[in-house]
Amino acid sequence: MKATSLKVAVLMGSASDKPIMAATFDMLNDFGVPFVGRILSAHRTPAATASFVSEAVEAGAEVFICGAGMAAHLAGVVASHTAKPVLAVPLASGGLGGLDALLSSVQMPGGVPVATFAVGKAGAKNAALFVIQILSGSDPKLAAKVVEFRRKQSEKVLAADAELGKELK
Repeated sequence: MKATSLKVAVLMGSASDKPIMAATFDMLNDFGVPFVGRILSAHRTPAATASFVSEAVEAGAEVFICGAGMAAHLAGVVASHTAKPVLAVPLASGGLGGLDALLSSVQMPGGVPVATFAVGKAGAKNAALFVIQILSGSDPKLAAKVVEFRRKQSEKVLAADAELGKELK
């Protein structure tokens, strides 16, 4: 991996996680944040995962977003290989609807922090937005995009409220 303007590395534990983690890719693309995505497993490809983390840091990655289900060890394993911030997106798989992944992600031992978001697509979207907000602190153009995104969200809700008001009259 060559040094580029890379800002974010997004990992997922298996190909079946792509439909949910697409929300992360979409959000980063919408804001023009350079990222790379990989499918790597904490359990099935531990050496490749560790190697990728080192390569991503060398290439300029400032933060990692990891989506995984069940035991959801991916974020913790990534955090053990970097001092960069790591965000976990627990994914629903298996029989517990993502609760297993959520609990695994939030129960990191002291000294190895992993920020954890909601289970599923909302978490995938919010993890990307959280990273974008952090990066916007040193990028005025990105900060303006965040303000505009929030304005559009407000407008959408107010338009829906106005429409409901018309329906109720």
